[in-house]
Amino acid sequence: MAKICAVTKKGSIVGGGYSNRTRATQYNPTGKVRKYPNLQKKRVYVPELKKTFFLTLSTRAIKTINKNGAFQTLKKAGIIK
Repeated sequence: MAKICAVTKKGSIVGGGYSNRTRATQYNPTGKVRKYPNLQKKRVYVPELKKTFFLTLSTRAIKTINKNGAFQTLKKAGIIK
């Protein structure tokens, strides 16, 4: 399973490096660090369809579903046709 949110499409990013101050005064290479979003496996019930979906969601997407409702959020994300 991909490490990506089904609703917000958040995935990993590459971070690390220097501030400009350090870059101007010295050269000492650092490694890159891969940063992952906070993904949770959740079971989401949609009462309008009387169906349950198993999704990998970011915590931001879980808050969005709680606020706007499962049907509207999943439809906007293209999970429900």
